[in-house]
Amino acid sequence: VQLGESGGGLVQPGGSLRLSCAAATSGFTFSVYVVRWYRQAPGKERDWGARIGPPDTYIDYADAVRGRFTISEDNAKTTVYQQMDNLKPEDTAVYYCNANLASQYDYWGQGTQVTVSS
Repeated sequence: VQLGESGGGLVQPGGSLRLSCAAATSGFTFSVYVVRWYRQAPGKERDWGARIGPPDTYIDYADAVRGRFTISEDNAKTTVYQQMDNLKPEDTAVYYCNANLASQYDYWGQGTQVTVSS
């Protein structure tokens, strides 16, 4: 299963972007998967920022994005979003979505670039 991210771009500090993650495979849903948004800045490790999924659509955020980023999914559970508000230059990174099921099924997207700069 190949995931695809979209919605990245160049934005000024304080601005907003909305990222989307969907599978290229027809009929795939995220229903049983934990979906996480990660990001990787140049020269740094890939870190997770937000997660959504079982149990009971549990949502959690890393401290660096809590209060500014919002993860959500559509009713059909075919697309996961990350709304990013009050963006800062330190949010500049390639953003990836990941879908994982019991560590046995682990799917990644190719990433989308987010650049926060004036």
